[in-house]
Amino acid sequence: MKRKDFNKMALLGAAAGFVSCNVTSEIQHSDKTEKIRNKEHIQKKPLIKPEKLKEGDTIGLIAPGSPFSAEAYERALTNITQLGFKYKNAKNLFLKYGYLAGDDKSRIEDIHQMFADPEVDAIWCVRGGYGTTRLLYDLDYELIQNNPKILLGYSDITALLQAIHKMTGLVTFHGPVASTEMTDYIEESFRSVLMSTEKNIKLNNKISESDSDEFKPEIIVNGHMKGQLAGGNLSLLSAMAGTSYQLDATDKLIFIEDIGEKPYRIDRMLTQLRQTANLKEANGIILGVFNDCNAKPDEKNTLSLKETLIDRLGYLDIPVFYGFSFGHIDEMCTIPVGIEGAFVMNKQELVLFENAVV
Repeated sequence: MKRKDFNKMALLGAAAGFVSCNVTSEIQHSDKTEKIRNKEHIQKKPLIKPEKLKEGDTIGLIAPGSPFSAEAYERALTNITQLGFKYKNAKNLFLKYGYLAGDDKSRIEDIHQMFADPEVDAIWCVRGGYGTTRLLYDLDYELIQNNPKILLGYSDITALLQAIHKMTGLVTFHGPVASTEMTDYIEESFRSVLMSTEKNIKLNNKISESDSDEFKPEIIVNGHMKGQLAGGNLSLLSAMAGTSYQLDATDKLIFIEDIGEKPYRIDRMLTQLRQTANLKEANGIILGVFNDCNAKPDEKNTLSLKETLIDRLGYLDIPVFYGFSFGHIDEMCTIPVGIEGAFVMNKQELVLFENAVV
């Protein structure tokens, strides 16, 4: 799509978004949907694996969080076509409502549309930003469960990945958004995880930046860890604490990352997860690169990032590793939420024991 076409559609979308604002309260819930959202009725769901991607498949584009730029959209289309796929825009993709990519009802409609559309083979979020936690209560999880597809993204998309997996059993995927600057490493991981049914796929660590302490891998607590993969962005996992969609780390292999948070905020959010997500019962924790989270040299009365992580996680009596390639960095791998894996400390390697797609 040319820039002028994008701008025209964005303006039309903004107008449509203005008309449809403040309509979230009109969303109706069936008795069955209400029941599934009640904590007392949430039980562990059987694992559902989506179909693998093949060249020529159609990717559905959604923006469930913040709006995106014309440059980001063009980059998303370039990525999709270079990977060998076709694309289909969600109906409300170009809407804008302040810091949101449309009002809640419009963004929910797009998610439902893409899962229900038989022409769409996988769903890729154009970007993250903010806004997905607003949608969780009104999603039709039965529709999603009956139409399982790959859902891919990171950052704010963590809320969708966590909630949908917990409520339906569908394997979701923490990885690049569609507008990510693709690298060979990102593409290799994308193809290995999403386009192959092979087992025992190995995701190696690849940190491109090495001049900052934030990018230095480090074993915080040594040990071999394995379990069902779960996690994502720390801020979003913390925001879901106390809700029906909160993380339960029991017997799981947890992966966590964040960006642009001061050490005391990291402390607060990890403390919250210790109190709500049962972190001490996890089988291990893989930390990504906490980009731009270290204390500044002139800051006083603060712990460093690493001191904060050691203080909050180093005494849980479980293995903890810092500095793996996922999240808000140039080189990120795709990690399936819900399948069994293991992290090998001395090789800095994540092994996926089972195929994530069928």
